[in-house]
Amino acid sequence: MKESLMEIICCPLDKSELDLRVDVQDGEEVVAGRLVCTECGETYPIEDGIPNLLPPDMRDD
Repeated sequence: MKESLMEIICCPLDKSELDLRVDVQDGEEVVAGRLVCTECGETYPIEDGIPNLLPPDMRDD
């Protein structure tokens, strides 16, 4: 995912801001990492450049 996407995405549970935690980056593309809600603390994984913003109970972890 592109870091610029951070300007428009939010936590699907409470609509709060998300913090980006990068594990692997390729130029401007975040390949692996996680998004963490600044309010509820829920974590959303980024795998193969794709953020999974499904609520936790709907994910296949």
